[in-house]
Amino acid sequence: MVTQSLWKGRLSAARARLASAAGAVAVAGNRHRKRAALTEQHRLHFDLLCKAMDDPALAAVLNTYDSDVTPEKQRQYLFANALYVNALYFHRIGALTQRELHGHFRIMCQNRVFQEYWAATQHHRESLPDSSEEAELGQMMEDLIQEQADSDTDEWWVVGEPPEGSS
Repeated sequence: MVTQSLWKGRLSAARARLASAAGAVAVAGNRHRKRAALTEQHRLHFDLLCKAMDDPALAAVLNTYDSDVTPEKQRQYLFANALYVNALYFHRIGALTQRELHGHFRIMCQNRVFQEYWAATQHHRESLPDSSEEAELGQMMEDLIQEQADSDTDEWWVVGEPPEGSS
């Protein structure tokens, strides 16, 4: 009887370890599928932007700015969007921490054309839920642009406090 109870206990523990391992494999598989889907979405987004940059007729479909922009300016805006989304993508897949993303944003917002793009697309970000990651990261960019505009130093690389302890 004692031996039978001992075997039942061991069998129960083995089942629990097996279920735990299967759960870990399922989580890893889901994470891999999500990353693959995100990669495919990013590739498609970039391909569409490239087509729009090459063809003014296609770029016109993406012209949702509040003011008229020249075809050349729109191509610049589309490229600025591609750079921004690329940085977001690297953060989302874990290749950049939020602190590292902040550094990339700091560099991007030094460019006048990027600043114009950011201002021209402000209304795009207003529809994002405040609690979304994209809204939070957009606010990080907003803060950097404002801090750099308000700064009295030419040392742009020290302007803007990076997020603490972020991953």
